[in-house]
Amino acid sequence: MLANASKTFFHLLARSDLLKRAASRYGMRSPTAFARRFIAGETVEEAIAAARAIESRGLLHTLDFLGESVSSLSEAEAATRDYLRVADAVTQAGIIRNLSLKLTQLGLDVDRASAVDNLRKILERAEGFFIRIDMESSAYTQVTLDIFEMLWGQGYRNIGIVLQADLYRTEADEERIAALGARVRLVKGAYRESKTVAYQKKADVDAAYARLVKRLLERGHYPAIATHDINMINIAREHASALRLGADSFEFQMLYGIRRDLQGSLVRDGYRVRVYVPFGRQWFPYFMRRLGERPANLGFVLRGIASEGR
Repeated sequence: MLANASKTFFHLLARSDLLKRAASRYGMRSPTAFARRFIAGETVEEAIAAARAIESRGLLHTLDFLGESVSSLSEAEAATRDYLRVADAVTQAGIIRNLSLKLTQLGLDVDRASAVDNLRKILERAEGFFIRIDMESSAYTQVTLDIFEMLWGQGYRNIGIVLQADLYRTEADEERIAALGARVRLVKGAYRESKTVAYQKKADVDAAYARLVKRLLERGHYPAIATHDINMINIAREHASALRLGADSFEFQMLYGIRRDLQGSLVRDGYRVRVYVPFGRQWFPYFMRRLGERPANLGFVLRGIASEGR
């Protein structure tokens, strides 16, 4: 219950115009600004520099140009053009070609068909890329899976999906995606959800995550196990060992700026680790969700704000 209360608190803060203005002023202003612990930067050039540093440590990465819930087709088209520019910049830079995006950023709330057309433009431009369609709140779960399955059926095989372990429906959704043979990124879930659709207790979420990790490893479709929870990581390692899976059969995923020590130790143990690299001007809602997941980070942020304000 405390974890859910924390999510609620930080989701409310994310909608504060006052905090957004303060964040815009201080959050990314300098190389030592407090938000840079979790955000690679506001430009694609900064994201590419962060990606190169990650690759130098023997890690993989996916770039996420932050944005969500646009309210007009013109905004959705602008976000699509931004993603096309990101794809071009990544190709030119010669770094790993892996992107993550949200359907509401491409106009899902405005017009579903337009959002799908915008996604197709990105998929067709991003040659040699793997594109992960991020999952948003439970209000979007069904439509996101429907669009993913439609595109998969149309021959787009360079795409993957995200499933959230805190939702009751996810075990059935995992069956659906497994039947396609598609790749899943498994997360615990960062959104504030009702008890009618999601587990509220951490122990229940952890138990669901553990069950799903095992099932995904058994399916053999290169799952991405996205967690910083060492208990969940150890469950994955032990189950993969019992199944005699090679290190190239799955990967761990972690967020930019969190548990670099653990990222490094897993790589040294021979595992693949991918870092989720968020960037862009629309970083504040993402940043607040990260705080909601791990409120201990708030002390770091408050110290940073005080330092920047001097």
